Amino acid sequence: MVRKRGSLILCGAFLFVACNGLLLLFLWGRTPIGRFGEGGGAEPGGREEWGVARIKGGGTNLAGEVIRLAEEVELELKTQKELLKQIQSHRSLWEKRKEMGKRETDGGKIEEKGQHKLSPRLPPVPPKDNSENKDQEKNTPELIITAVPDPKVDTKPDNEIKELTDNIKLEVTVISPQVVIPILVIACDRVTVKRSLDKLIQYRTSAELYPIIVSQDCGHAETARVIGSYGSQVTLISQPDLSDILVRPEHRKFQGYYKIARHYRWALNQVFNTLSYSSVVIVEDDLEVAPDFFEYFRALHPILTSDPTLWCVSAWNDNGREGLVDPGKADLLYRTDFFPGLGWMLLKDVWDELEPKWPAAFWDDWMRHPEQRKERSCIRPEISRTITFGRKGVSLGQFFDQYLRYIILNTDFVPFTKQDLSYLMKENFDVNFVKQVYSAPLIKVEELQQGGGLSGTGPYRVQYSSRDSFKVLARHLGVMDDLKSGVPRAGYRGVVSFLSRGRRVFLTPPEGWTKYDVSWS
Repeated sequence: MVRKRGSLILCGAFLFVACNGLLLLFLWGRTPIGRFGEGGGAEPGGREEWGVARIKGGGTNLAGEVIRLAEEVELELKTQKELLKQIQSHRSLWEKRKEMGKRETDGGKIEEKGQHKLSPRLPPVPPKDNSENKDQEKNTPELIITAVPDPKVDTKPDNEIKELTDNIKLEVTVISPQVVIPILVIACDRVTVKRSLDKLIQYRTSAELYPIIVSQDCGHAETARVIGSYGSQVTLISQPDLSDILVRPEHRKFQGYYKIARHYRWALNQVFNTLSYSSVVIVEDDLEVAPDFFEYFRALHPILTSDPTLWCVSAWNDNGREGLVDPGKADLLYRTDFFPGLGWMLLKDVWDELEPKWPAAFWDDWMRHPEQRKERSCIRPEISRTITFGRKGVSLGQFFDQYLRYIILNTDFVPFTKQDLSYLMKENFDVNFVKQVYSAPLIKVEELQQGGGLSGTGPYRVQYSSRDSFKVLARHLGVMDDLKSGVPRAGYRGVVSFLSRGRRVFLTPPEGWTKYDVSWS
């Protein structure tokens, strides 16, 4: 099309030059007109003036005609100049549209489907200081403007230039940004933090979307060297206050718990208030993560932010031991009223609520009090996305040998971001969960253990009615029997879901449950 336009322009220019050449030849070949002087040349004056004299036969004076023709030629020349300008503009526009149809972009080649990108992506927002929200800095929405030919308007190249501009409509597409989810690693004096960091770096898909921040307490030099060996792959921040904490004499043996609570408070303030992130996933230096660890939290972030009845997402299942979970249900997720910890996501608005009253020690049990929980829940998986390898710690291996060492880690990558997780919203989950639980046949624990008369994989329901009956049944079935403020580990609405001898079992309170009894602790 552009080649055809070029040919038309050349033809027009040739005709213009030819016409003007013929006119000049005609004028030069005419006999001079006017009053003849001595030199034989025509000069104005005499009895017949230019433009008014008559020639033989009553015709108009030819000199006047020449003047009129010259004026018309001048006007025609101006017209042709304007036409040439329009033709050139027309040609440039079509060349530009053709080039834009083939232009390479940062994201790859634009497909020529009648769309021409008039403008590249907006320039990136320049970096701001740390007082600004980093999620906004790194995730400014992208605005893409695309020129699309309007099918209602003829786009033939013979149209006027105005039509060429009028027949283009702009389509604006806003690409939603991906939120930055930093990973906060709480470290102290374990050089085995390397195992935790190696897995985090191995499985993370983007250093920009998942910055790793290691906050070290204790001032342990060897551990600091291990963390520093990762260079720019992680950011190391160090707790400045390493002093002992004054505690009651009977709590001296708990000095470590006080320091941990102080460290958590300082580190979370750094993430939310100094670095200005809006969410964070917290892990400790003795946790190893699953291959879909980042996928799991990425997919659940929108659920956490949109459902006010949730206040955390955890990667941990307290009853995630082999034999208690379904290995074929790696994508199965639950709501739980028990705060699990051990790899969990927290939002800034919840931290703003908790920070002013943050406890001096035993922060995780404090989180499980009704005053903090406020009837909110967390999300937890059927199969844990973290395991702990740190037997050594302030708890002196209290639960490690009995429970923690048997927790299994998920090995199958589940594409959670491609799944519809709206079933976890409270209004959806409660209806389906309660119906599924209380429609299951009620059986005695002896029937379950002996397996006599039971067919299929369940689900079945075993019911408790008191704190003591819960503990007895939990021990018989192999699940954790402790309660915090009346809430069983991994429980939701008092119900604990697990496998027993390959059958799905719900350990439940009586139907019609309304609230937890805080005296069951």
